[in-house]
Amino acid sequence: MLIALENVTKVFRMDGEEVHALRGVSLEIREGEFVAIIGPSGSGKSTMMNILGLLDRPTSGRFLFDGRDVTTMNDAELARLRNRRIGFIFQSFNLLPRTPAIENVELPMVYSRDRDRRARALEALAAVGLEKRAFHHPSQLSGGEQQRVAIGRALVMRPSILLADEPTGNLDTKRGIEIMRIFEHLNREGVTIALITHEPDIAAYAKRIVRFRDGVIESDVLDRHRATTGDPPAVAAPTSPAPSSLVPRPVAPDARESGEGRA
Repeated sequence: MLIALENVTKVFRMDGEEVHALRGVSLEIREGEFVAIIGPSGSGKSTMMNILGLLDRPTSGRFLFDGRDVTTMNDAELARLRNRRIGFIFQSFNLLPRTPAIENVELPMVYSRDRDRRARALEALAAVGLEKRAFHHPSQLSGGEQQRVAIGRALVMRPSILLADEPTGNLDTKRGIEIMRIFEHLNREGVTIALITHEPDIAAYAKRIVRFRDGVIESDVLDRHRATTGDPPAVAAPTSPAPSSLVPRPVAPDARESGEGRA
């Protein structure tokens, strides 16, 4: 089991009052799954994303990542695990504006000892169909292309899981569908994906939909047909096929854990 949450809670203090963002959530994500976490504002889905990404700690409960209890780790250990095993994709792209695409993709490798940094970054850009735009700056790229650079950056460390937080939120419908087709392609290649969204038509691209409400899981539904066949959802007509470039292959866990991570 790649991820196992056991009775996880998260309590915030605001203006002297306790706010229960998560109320005893248990969730498992297996390697190779494509899971959408959906729910209205205040449902707890963003808090869940922060915990899954090791950006926040649960108030109580256990969180096992590939069998390791991360709730017992110190900050340096969490940073190292986060850098080596988790790829992040955000709504706002978070690219350095004065830096070409290739160098934006290289950023997660700054503190690694990998001598093939440039080659790996080009490989990641090829996986999202942007190898010919490697030396363009973000201002020279469309919104969809900028998000593809961000996906390449998330892939470059060959993570165990991609966490995508509203990845189509700043895109029009056409570009959003293109990004979701890339996620489908990556998942068919074996990449594990957890997607946070409030849009049902975007969640429909996932093979499993976990719905949050008031800090608990309201439903957890596996689309067995999509999980078996990989057919696209009926809510959106397919556009051009996703790039067929080679997705970076996973490396052995001991290799992923070596070296210093970044916060």
